Amino acid sequence: MTARGSRSRDDEARIKQLEERLVRAEKTARALQEVGLALGSILDLDQLLSLILEKIAELLEADRATLYLLDEQRERLLSRITVGGETRSIELPIGVGIAGHVAKIGRTVRVKDAYRDRRFDRGWDEQHGYRTRSILAAPMKNHIGRTIGVVQVLNKRGEQEFSLHDEELLEALATQAAISIDNSRLFLSVIQKNMQLVETKEQLEHRVADLKLLFDLESAMGRAVTMEELAEAVLSEAARACEARTGAMLVDEAESGVFVYVLELDGTTSAADPQTLSSAADHKPVVRRSPLKRGEGLVGWVMVHEESVMVQRGEGSSAASAANGKVHLDYSELRHTQSAPTVDSAIAVPMYGEDEVPIGAVALYNSRHPAGFTQDDRALLRLVSANASTALRLFRSRIERERTERLTSIGRLLSGVMHDMRTPLTVISGYVQLMATAPDQATREDHAKLILKQFDAISAMQREVLEFARGERSILLRKVYLTKFFGDLEKQLASEIEGMGVQLVMELEDRGIARFDEAKLTRVMHNLVRNAAEAMQPDGGRVTIRALRDGSDLVVSVADTGRGIPQEIQARLFKSFTTAGKRGGTGLGLAIVKKIVDEHAGNIDVESSDKGAKFTLRLPQETPPARQASAAGKANKLPTAEPSERGKSSPSGPGQRAKPPPARQSERGRRSSRTES
Repeated sequence: MTARGSRSRDDEARIKQLEERLVRAEKTARALQEVGLALGSILDLDQLLSLILEKIAELLEADRATLYLLDEQRERLLSRITVGGETRSIELPIGVGIAGHVAKIGRTVRVKDAYRDRRFDRGWDEQHGYRTRSILAAPMKNHIGRTIGVVQVLNKRGEQEFSLHDEELLEALATQAAISIDNSRLFLSVIQKNMQLVETKEQLEHRVADLKLLFDLESAMGRAVTMEELAEAVLSEAARACEARTGAMLVDEAESGVFVYVLELDGTTSAADPQTLSSAADHKPVVRRSPLKRGEGLVGWVMVHEESVMVQRGEGSSAASAANGKVHLDYSELRHTQSAPTVDSAIAVPMYGEDEVPIGAVALYNSRHPAGFTQDDRALLRLVSANASTALRLFRSRIERERTERLTSIGRLLSGVMHDMRTPLTVISGYVQLMATAPDQATREDHAKLILKQFDAISAMQREVLEFARGERSILLRKVYLTKFFGDLEKQLASEIEGMGVQLVMELEDRGIARFDEAKLTRVMHNLVRNAAEAMQPDGGRVTIRALRDGSDLVVSVADTGRGIPQEIQARLFKSFTTAGKRGGTGLGLAIVKKIVDEHAGNIDVESSDKGAKFTLRLPQETPPARQASAAGKANKLPTAEPSERGKSSPSGPGQRAKPPPARQSERGRRSSRTES
């Protein structure tokens, strides 16, 4: 009975021990499962490591659990310690203490009595009043076997020491911790790189958008020929980029005064709505120009004070945020638009001329975004303003230069106009003398009608010069004597191509009179001959200028003996900035030639081969009012207002066919000499 009872007690003890192992195994399995699930679901490293530390302390029945991460550059261990549910951080040099020793040798260490181990550092215990008994520390190694940290547990509960089973369990959990740290670092690295890529992409998109804005702005401003078109180009591009409903540009036009140009866009359009954009394109917004007092309105304040202004949505229609606080404005520049009473957001920046002198301002009103305009919008408007300032300076310089050129041309051509006026004045004088001796009223009335026609010719000359002076005509068509024109041109061109090894040949098959803008055709010929001479470098060659009459058209050609025009640029030869790689070339010469020929209502043809290139200009010849009067005079056998091809005239009046007007007799010699001059 005694032996049987003893075996029964042994069996019960063994069963109890097995049950305890089973419970511990189940507990370990659950903990490992929770850690495994956490590895796949928790992305935050701090949260994941806190969970691992909690499970380590729970499974190993330890008083404290500590996790050290290795900083290889500083050669130190950075720890996360859990004390009573609170996580703390400490720092430990490699090789110091049990954890530092494990990090150095890369193997697990189990200590039964810490105070008897010379590797143990008592500093922490002395500082915090803690008593360390048993220690178990295991290295954390990544997938390539490199130590990245240490997991350490302190004080096995129940005054026991850590077992071999605890050591194996800690090594397994340390491996899980190493995997989580590696995954987290990899994830954070990917996230960081993705953020950098996104940031770089956004920066590139902003740069591309800015470049596209500048390109569109330059293209639109380059097409502008009036101040209204320039303002429309600036405001439409700025409003499109910043998604504004209204724009205004203030310009100080010197003697003319200060004017504001306002462009009010369709309020229903949006950059995000292509349908409304297409419908808005059917009725194009119109730029309104109106005078403005200096310093008046938002744009006036910005120009005078040289400060940018931003009105945030909700600040009211009369408050603007400037560098020095709030500025009260009335938006008087919008008084003639529908936007005046409903301004809820605005931005404005000044425009500068030479020497940083303010010459105007650009403003946008009523953003399409619910939050109003942003700092990016302000930066974009500054970019637009800088380019608009440059374009405005160039535009004003061009207008001033054209005005100067017109005045110079008028001064140079007035002598010719006065010379030409002698013809109708002479005819008038002759008919006045005939009227004095006319026998009847009908004859005098006929002479009076013909005199009035000569006055019409004089008025036409006067109108032509005045229209040119006001800039209403881009060219000034005048009567030009081809012999003198090409003679002067030959002297100018010979001087220009001197030393280039180029022979200039003039073939004038027509030496009579033609009508064209003498200054502009001279510019055309200089461009064509200069291009031809440069195309024949360095070997030199021959340039032939030929002038002839084809029906009523004047035909002028310029041919060279160079290498011809490259095939790749022939289709866009007359486009701006087209060049064949000529050093110092701008690609504008032939574009200017084409523009001047178009202004004359003519055309230009090009022939090219490996033996040279030939440009042929065809200029239609208009019939001047004086020639119309001459044709009427010839039909009635009356005096004419134009010289004949021989430089002679045969005036006669009704009833006096053989006798010319007295004042005409002395004109014959002068008329003949003028034709030959």
